[in-house]
Amino acid sequence: MSKSTVVQASSSVPATAVTPYRRSLPLLGDTLGFLARADRYLMETHQRHGNVVNVSLFGRRWTMLFGADANQFVYQNRGEQFTTAIWEFFFGPFFRRGLLMLDFDEHRLHRSIMAGAFRKEALERYLPLVHERIHAELGAWPGGDAVVAYPLLKRMTLNVGSEVFLGEPPSPQAARVNHALIDMVRAPTGLVRKPLPGTRWRAGAAGRRVMEAYFRELLPRKRAQADGDDLFAQLCRARGEQGEPLSDDDIINHVILILMAAHDTATSTLATLLYQLARYPEWQERLRAQALAGDARPDYAALQGMQELNWVMHECMRLCPPLPIDPRGVHKSCEFEGHRLQVGQGVLLSPWVSHRLPAHWREPDTFDPERFAPDRAEQRSHPFAFVPFGGGAHKCIGMLFGEMEIKAAMHQLLRRFRWSLLDGYRMETSFLSIPIPKDGLPLDISAL
Repeated sequence: MSKSTVVQASSSVPATAVTPYRRSLPLLGDTLGFLARADRYLMETHQRHGNVVNVSLFGRRWTMLFGADANQFVYQNRGEQFTTAIWEFFFGPFFRRGLLMLDFDEHRLHRSIMAGAFRKEALERYLPLVHERIHAELGAWPGGDAVVAYPLLKRMTLNVGSEVFLGEPPSPQAARVNHALIDMVRAPTGLVRKPLPGTRWRAGAAGRRVMEAYFRELLPRKRAQADGDDLFAQLCRARGEQGEPLSDDDIINHVILILMAAHDTATSTLATLLYQLARYPEWQERLRAQALAGDARPDYAALQGMQELNWVMHECMRLCPPLPIDPRGVHKSCEFEGHRLQVGQGVLLSPWVSHRLPAHWREPDTFDPERFAPDRAEQRSHPFAFVPFGGGAHKCIGMLFGEMEIKAAMHQLLRRFRWSLLDGYRMETSFLSIPIPKDGLPLDISAL
């Protein structure tokens, strides 16, 4: 594969290009088809219409931009042409004013205040807690046939998040918060976008109230903590360049969004890892041999040095990125490949499609972790070909924590269990929130 030229936007298409429109149902548009099989919908849309196409999803029209050049054009955001405020359309009532939805100077200020909680020295402090909680969670895992793995993974990552981000051990109250968070994550994909009885939107709004009440009760104690290492306590102590603290509302908004993003990314990727390593047991054994040869609870440097585990993790993120689409709003009129994008227009990027384009990936539908090995490094075919955590100024602030947690969990899983697929099983994915196994991922699990 040839290396792609770094570009801001292509002018190979005349400026008068008419953007094609994918025909869809009245009112509902393509929403049902997207929720049923977003993977198929996204790939078919790109194959039929090319890199730029108008679609109707979730009650409004969007312009989809496909490919690594589109990712670069939007994520680099030269001239501040795009805004992330459009996330309010999906998340606003539930995750309002989180870092994801702030722009420009305000985003830079809040990100700089929060950055200390995700630096290497902070991650090194979190890691013993992460190891301890994973060890405790795996100790309660059942062995046997057809163990449904996804709920076990979700409980584990939520409890890790509670320990690390909130400084709170699992408790009945924490379980209620976890349930509220799940309702909030599912709410944005509801067909009915009003809090009517029985709707996901209503459940998400109720979940938001539970979360706010919980964190407001914790705030005075966290503000009084002089030495708390958890994220919540650090945000309470954090100051901007002029010494300004975050408001109570800002702290709550940031903690809620980070807790959601951290556990969802880790859970989705861990489920894909378990599935792919069951499909390819030679890779499972290869990684297990390395895990058993190392320490039971490796330090941060040792985790970083697990090169082949890193390849497998990134291959799973390539095949199943936690965010199949990434929205932006047009802040200033601009052009991409000759197609005019007007102020106020909604734009959708698709990591799912970018990660499967043969221009950048050899046999893109094949599970092949060695494509990330230094002698191949297919992810470098274009600086924006591999974007599981987004890119540019809004690249996920918790990316390194997420990868650390995933590798720590896989290291312990490999040392404690061997797992395989049920006869004839193939995992189907639900897109009602992040990509997750529709049936919870049943596996045959045996203790070593």
